[in-house]
Amino acid sequence: MKITQIELFKVPPRWLFVKISTDEGIVGWGEPIVEGHADSVRAAVCEMEDFLIGRDPEMIEDIWQVLYRTRFYRGGPVMMSAIAGIDQALWDIKGKRYGVPVYTLLGGPVRQRMRVYAWIGGDRPADVASAAQERQAQGFTAIKMNATEEMHYIESFAKVEAVVARVAAVREAAGTAFGIAVDFHGRLHKPMAKVLARELDPYHLMFIEEPVLPENNEALREIAAHTSTPIATGERMFSRWDFKPLLHDGYVDIIQPDVSHAGGISETLRIATMAEAYDVAVALHCPLGPIALAACLQVDAVARNAFIQEQSLGIHYNRGNDLLDYLSDSGVFAYDDGYVSLPTAPGLGISINEDAVREAARIGHQWRNPLWRLDDGAVAEW
Repeated sequence: MKITQIELFKVPPRWLFVKISTDEGIVGWGEPIVEGHADSVRAAVCEMEDFLIGRDPEMIEDIWQVLYRTRFYRGGPVMMSAIAGIDQALWDIKGKRYGVPVYTLLGGPVRQRMRVYAWIGGDRPADVASAAQERQAQGFTAIKMNATEEMHYIESFAKVEAVVARVAAVREAAGTAFGIAVDFHGRLHKPMAKVLARELDPYHLMFIEEPVLPENNEALREIAAHTSTPIATGERMFSRWDFKPLLHDGYVDIIQPDVSHAGGISETLRIATMAEAYDVAVALHCPLGPIALAACLQVDAVARNAFIQEQSLGIHYNRGNDLLDYLSDSGVFAYDDGYVSLPTAPGLGISINEDAVREAARIGHQWRNPLWRLDDGAVAEW
């Protein structure tokens, strides 16, 4: 079997899909995307095309190593996301060729279903108590919400109190058994992250996420000293080499690699296995599309330390199109009692509605991160 064609589709709301075709008629789908930089990732995939055409798609590990190691300048979000989408599509092809889910080829599942959480509140969190109750009524047992809007290095305690009040409202509305994750989104700097982490401790959160930007991970040592809440990070880290010092330092409790950013199924599973050796849990990042979620579930199936999965149904980013719009079998992601069953169909376990994808690609998108500024006019972290 040989790779014969690579096609890319930039589809709303902010996704990029890749389709890899073979001379035996088996096709694989992947989702290589950096949110806000779809064209950059598309160009990176196209640069890899001359190597991929004519290759045996079953040589997944060799292809991964070549795409990574034959570039003198390696890593980073664009390059690793391009490799990630290709890797997902190759695993999809291999699973379809042998008539089994990808996780069967990875050693077989250690679980039959995966807990999932839903988003509430949007970029500027509001009405979170009622939104949490709505998600609870839909059957979810956990949510994630953004903590803050713009935050300077040092802020008034009033902003901290506003965050605490929102979290307190969610806890009161949803009860003590309900999982609450609070995403700092890298919007805070170390001084305020320490304060907020301490103030949120009484609400027994599932985790706090990205209390500081990954380039400031050394600050996690101080932040961890101010809270007993599990600390999660990793969506902006792209390889096992990025995660190595984080795990070695020992101040993170949950890692969140993204299967569409961190080198695909192959590399994400390696990262998860590394984390298991450090007794660190995994909660894969995935505010993305259906192919990315299907790829995450293949890793979740075999990673013993995976405990919950992000998914984007109804997320505030999904304007115009949502998670299920490009699937022929939308029931594959039927959530029940806060869980989703593992896909059982071959490959990634989903069936792409290619007509819908091609039609949406004619529209495309130009999604960009919002530009936020502090009250003094300086650019703020989004």
